[in-house]
Amino acid sequence: MPTEDLKHWIRTELWDQVPVRISVINRDFEIVDANRSFVEAYGEWQGHPCYAVYKGRSERCEICGAAATFKDGRVRVREEEGVLRDGQPHHYIVRHVPLVRQNSHDSEIPFTIKLSTDITEVKLLEKEKLQAERLAAVGETVAGMAHAIKNILTGLTGGMYAIKSGIKSGREERTAKGWEMLERNVDRITTLVKGFLSFSKKHVPEMEEIDPRELAREVFSLYYAGALKAGVTLLFEGEEGIRAASMEPSGIHTCLANLVSNAIDACKTSKKEGCGVSLRVKQGDGSVVFEVEDTGCGMEPEIREKVFKTLFTTKGLGGTGLGLLVTKKIVREHGGRIEVESEPGEGSRFRLELPRDGLERPSEDSQGDLQLGDSG
Repeated sequence: MPTEDLKHWIRTELWDQVPVRISVINRDFEIVDANRSFVEAYGEWQGHPCYAVYKGRSERCEICGAAATFKDGRVRVREEEGVLRDGQPHHYIVRHVPLVRQNSHDSEIPFTIKLSTDITEVKLLEKEKLQAERLAAVGETVAGMAHAIKNILTGLTGGMYAIKSGIKSGREERTAKGWEMLERNVDRITTLVKGFLSFSKKHVPEMEEIDPRELAREVFSLYYAGALKAGVTLLFEGEEGIRAASMEPSGIHTCLANLVSNAIDACKTSKKEGCGVSLRVKQGDGSVVFEVEDTGCGMEPEIREKVFKTLFTTKGLGGTGLGLLVTKKIVREHGGRIEVESEPGEGSRFRLELPRDGLERPSEDSQGDLQLGDSG
């Protein structure tokens, strides 16, 4: 076979047998050619615009990769969703490539090639993986709830026993002690239920222009005496010149209170001499940054991975495990982010970064990584 004929044959076969859907689009967004893989996926294309064939649309897409490539000649790669000839949706990675005739001096690009690689199966696997992770989170959460409720029931049972035995023996002090146990555990279960109700509700923060330093100082003042009594040094560091920022005072107050309280408990758990907690406010790049750092017990890596995902507490009977979940939820509702660094035996540092000029759009999973059901 002559060389030129061989080259032509290879090019023809490559065009039709390559496992990528290829179409050629003109400046009127009409498909002027397509390979076999494209026809098998989308069906007839002659005389139809690309947006009708790929998307089933009656008008051009708002964000059009072909239009952008016609304009500047750049190759574009992105993920899209379309409709196959059988009406089924599918996902694909698309590349828009400018097609220019060799030795042409025409500055206008006459065609673009659209190459599509199907990733529908990959997306399905990603969805299944996400669902499995959510189910695992729900399982851990239910186990945490059961443990917390079991502890409370133990306290209630103990209180009831103390009351009964006190009445039977005529010992008023024992009856009074049992009543205190009942009250304390009723308060605990009320706090637990209210916490779950608050966590499960979607909430749009009521933003106000506030002084971040003053808000952090309020939290500092709230915990200073208790920290001192526990032998923990609590320090406040507010960077000068921080302007007012838009945020929900009650929500951010809750976040900082949760973090400072946890940090003090971490110091008490470590029993170190001179253990301390620092609450800082800094100016970020278009943001306000709050930091709570302690020199307490720190966290093992496996514990650090859990703190924002499941009901987790190191406080035993004194904790519900909701504090950090609620904190993350509030931060995300503000369009911000929260990070933690921790080393066992060295301490932990939690960092909240919030956009300065108003609320950014929260992410779809603004309720955190813990989802009691599929959120889509």
